[in-house]
Amino acid sequence: MNFDLRSPTLHIIIALLAGLGLGLAYSWLISPVTYVDASPAILRTDFKDQYRTVIAASYASTHDLPRARARLQLLGDTDPVGELSAQAQRMLASGEPFESARPLAQLATDLQQGFASVANTNIPFAVATETPIPEIPFIEPSLITETFVFEEPTLSFEQTPLIPQPPITTSTPRPTSPSNPAAGSPFTLVGQDTVCDTSLKEGLLQVMLMDSRRRQVPGIKVIVTWNQGEDTFFTGLKPELGNGYADFLMKTDTVYSIRVVEGGSFVPNIAAPTCTDPNGASYMGGLLLTFQQP
Repeated sequence: MNFDLRSPTLHIIIALLAGLGLGLAYSWLISPVTYVDASPAILRTDFKDQYRTVIAASYASTHDLPRARARLQLLGDTDPVGELSAQAQRMLASGEPFESARPLAQLATDLQQGFASVANTNIPFAVATETPIPEIPFIEPSLITETFVFEEPTLSFEQTPLIPQPPITTSTPRPTSPSNPAAGSPFTLVGQDTVCDTSLKEGLLQVMLMDSRRRQVPGIKVIVTWNQGEDTFFTGLKPELGNGYADFLMKTDTVYSIRVVEGGSFVPNIAAPTCTDPNGASYMGGLLLTFQQP
């Protein structure tokens, strides 16, 4: 096949290819693009996670909710609260300690409720005042004369015999050992209640974990399995609802199995119940599972 080198079309194609090559060489080698004051919204997913971690750590120190909200808006997330909660879940699922994920969960909770849930630590301290000590005038020492009076000793006297006193003994009560549950005690299902509340999300599975003293326990891993898959969540990521609280959205006509990793409690055949509103219409209700250590 012969090409006419004098063809205008060939000249145009060669010119376009040469221009494209020179443009790429200039933009990649001679003067590459440099980002200055770019928006955090263009960051990669892992860098956005680091950005949220820094924002949450700063908020845990300052408790400045408007400033934290303004910083999160720079990421351009559609649901900042959901992204914070999801990142906290991912951190715990990857094996990071609960204290690392707590600032993210706390920030998500405060953003959702609209105010900083921080205990007031501005306790006034008593100011110690020095009581002035009255000055004692200096008295010049003088000669002190002592008069000794000689007394004759008595010829006879009566002496009371000494009676030995029994030693005083005090019995120290033995300290009582607190009835703390053994480490790693299993969580046992102590309650399974149907929740019919139209203000809650349909099919909401709520889990509450408590120790033997009925104190809520955070940072416990709970695994939910069904035929189509598996999911993991942790207690304590919604402290406004309780340190031992966690929830999961169930689907219609799906049977779930719940397993508490700490202690190995297993609850099979969990499904969303059917509730009826005051008008007689049916809707999918929720469940509340309560676990407690012995």
